[in-house]
Amino acid sequence: MSKISALANVHKSGQFGDHAGKNLSNLLKISEKKNLLIVQIVQYKDSTVSLKNIDIDGLKLKDEPISVISNDDTRILWNGPQNWLLVSTNKGLLTNIIKNFNESDFAVTDLSHSKAIIELEGQDVKEVLKKGCPFNFNSLEKNNSINSTYNGIAFTVDMLNDNPDKVRLFALRSFGESFYHSITDASLEFGFESF
Repeated sequence: MSKISALANVHKSGQFGDHAGKNLSNLLKISEKKNLLIVQIVQYKDSTVSLKNIDIDGLKLKDEPISVISNDDTRILWNGPQNWLLVSTNKGLLTNIIKNFNESDFAVTDLSHSKAIIELEGQDVKEVLKKGCPFNFNSLEKNNSINSTYNGIAFTVDMLNDNPDKVRLFALRSFGESFYHSITDASLEFGFESF
């Protein structure tokens, strides 16, 4: 299962929608991200462990709404009170996390194969997101993250950059194809390049 991407049956390369006569740099760019380590870390309510003592890949956990902390390999998204989603290209981190997070204080769950991940980049990213989600995306900035629904599908948005806008979208693998179709349908009016 790990070798089969969540979007293998639907994600095709090419240009789609209203792309004719447009500068390629103005088209939205849509890609599937694969082979990332995704770990949910939840601190139990009765835990007395201080977050100041916790370091993952040189990053400190922050219990601050919508915040994302990151380095070149790893991003840690605030997912809720005492709840984080770690996303990394460094798959070796899982062994470290399991070893250093005491089971009596934290629940650590590997979600790497349970998510479909879409990266969306371009000047019209927020317009695409507004079409299916009630969140005010005008307030979303670089290193912010939210959880919401997109056309009824639960998803997480990680704002990677805001010049140009670049987001990473996470949905459950079982809804991956429907989510992909929703995002690409909303992108047609702007024209997009898929790779």
